[in-house]
Amino acid sequence: APDFALRPLGGGAPVTRASLQGKPALLVFWAPWCGVCKAEARNVEWARALVGDRAEVVSVAQGYRSPAEVEQYVREQGVGGRVLLGTEDTEAAYRLEAFPTAYFLDADGTIKHSAVGYTTTLGFVLRLLL
Repeated sequence: APDFALRPLGGGAPVTRASLQGKPALLVFWAPWCGVCKAEARNVEWARALVGDRAEVVSVAQGYRSPAEVEQYVREQGVGGRVLLGTEDTEAAYRLEAFPTAYFLDADGTIKHSAVGYTTTLGFVLRLLL
């Protein structure tokens, strides 16, 4: 998967793709204005709860006007875990053409699967752990 170094919402050290290695990871790219992303947000949270410590689940905000807009989305949709502030470089590197887009990485950081559009909780969990 393409590398990145993205700031977490609320500050802190940048998170890199390499820092996620060691266990499977789910990267979910979404935009605050995306209705399908809002419908899918609960599924991501349920998947996060189901996989627990067996995998990393990371949300990446794209297409936002300000961090405050992302904070409002996170609060309203109940997004937990790591929320990263994506960049135009990230959007280009991951060839994002629609939201939501999810990438499923293995423990070595290699892309195993991807999904564009609405994904169910079971779809997230199965692709992430199998």
